Amino acid sequence: MSTVVATMPRYAIELTAATKSYVMRGGFRADALRGLSLQIAYGEYVAVLGKSGSGKSTLLNLIAGLDRPTAGAVSVAGERIGGLNESRVAQWRGRNIGVVFQFFQLLPTLTAEENIVLAMELVGTVPAGRRRARAVELLALVGLSEHARKLPSMLSGGQQQRAAIARALANDPPILLADEPTGNLDTETAADINELFCRLAEGGKTLLIVTHDRNLSETAHRVIELRDGAIVADRIRTVA
Repeated sequence: MSTVVATMPRYAIELTAATKSYVMRGGFRADALRGLSLQIAYGEYVAVLGKSGSGKSTLLNLIAGLDRPTAGAVSVAGERIGGLNESRVAQWRGRNIGVVFQFFQLLPTLTAEENIVLAMELVGTVPAGRRRARAVELLALVGLSEHARKLPSMLSGGQQQRAAIARALANDPPILLADEPTGNLDTETAADINELFCRLAEGGKTLLIVTHDRNLSETAHRVIELRDGAIVADRIRTVA
C-alpha cells in the first residue's frame, strides 16, 4: 500500500507573468505591474527597491492577497491565492503571512499586548490559554516588554513599528511582508528595526521588504529593483 508524503512547495513566493492593471479616468489603462515573474525561496530575505510608482506596493499587495492580478498567477506558501474567495483568503493570510504596514495600523483603543492577542483570536491557531503569554514573548522579542499595557498613542513611532512587527508574528507565519517599515522613522530607530529583521531572517523567516531605504536593503540576502512595473535588477548580496 503506497503512502502519500506531503512535500513543502519549492518556493515560498512565486509570481508567473503577473500583471496588475487599473482603468483610469477616460478609459486609460495603467499597468502597475507588467508580466512580472519572480520566485523567492523559503528562508530568503529579499528587499524590493524602486521609486514611487514603480510597482513595489502593488507587488506586496498581490503577495499578501490584498489585491488580485489582472493576468498571470500568484502562489504563496503553496496556495494559488487568485482562486480563493475573500473569506478563505483572510484565513489563509492569517496562517501564512504577517504584514507590517508603513503607518503601523495598530488599533488605537487596544494596548500593544491586546493588539497582538486580537491577531491570534481572529485566526485561532494559537490556543486561547496560550495567547497572552505568546503576546508577552513577542513583545520581549521586539524589546517592548515594559510597554505591553500601553496604548499606541503612548508609544513612539519606533515602538509602534516594533509592536506592529510583533503583531505580524502573532500566528508564527512562515512569511513576513513589510511595506516601507522604516519610512517614518529616524535613522537610529530605523537601524534597530533593520537589526530585528536580520534576526528574524536568521531564525528562518522568509522576509520581503518593500523600501526606499538603501541601508535596509544592504543587509538583505537579495535585492530586487523595480521600474515601471517590471524587474530591472535582481542580485544576490555578496558577503565580504
